[in-house]
Amino acid sequence: MAYHILVVDDEKLIVKGIKFSLEQDGMKVTPAYDGEEALRYIKEEKFDLIVLDVMLPKMDGLEVCQQTREFSQIPIIMVTAKGEDMDKIMGLEYGADDYITKPFNILELKARIKAILRRSNSNKGIYKDAQNTLQVRNLELEFESRRVFIDGKETNLTAKEFDLLELFMENPGKVYSREKLLDTVWGYDYPGDVRTVDVHVRRLREKIEENPSDPKYIFTKWGVGYYFN
Repeated sequence: MAYHILVVDDEKLIVKGIKFSLEQDGMKVTPAYDGEEALRYIKEEKFDLIVLDVMLPKMDGLEVCQQTREFSQIPIIMVTAKGEDMDKIMGLEYGADDYITKPFNILELKARIKAILRRSNSNKGIYKDAQNTLQVRNLELEFESRRVFIDGKETNLTAKEFDLLELFMENPGKVYSREKLLDTVWGYDYPGDVRTVDVHVRRLREKIEENPSDPKYIFTKWGVGYYFN
């Protein structure tokens, strides 16, 4: 079954180019040209991934991302203008899994998409015959359903936040450098920077730690990286 990708950008030539390239790889692509249209599609249809521009008419991409995260953990790649670092960080803060900067090479975008889809698809079946849950104190992770509970109450994580927590919980005490986390969670060919890891770890702490500034689960090894206690 072909992957279904939603591409959102008000520049129709960009959408046309992405659509053509992804369809060449056998993917199904639905285009949207403003934020309101995109959000309507997300609520009505099933997608495997969203490519979402920040600057959109009617509703900007950050708002679309934020509202999407209220009901879905579908992977989202934000598209930002060159040099607008704040948009990149804000996109991650609102729950995006990755970002790419305009102007971009279509081959780089396809590599990002495929890396996320590979990871997502792998996670769906890898634990089919293994233990279904892992619990540490009041934190419980369900592998197959990709759900996380704190004191029995579900907390919503993005796809990348879940991937990070899964990796940490399965390897307690192992220190991961930011570069290693980029390779393992985002994919070997991911060309992003280590700030992506820092933002995701901070957001993960905010969701699972009682006091994120004094964590009990995910610790920082200064000058090295992060590890799970």
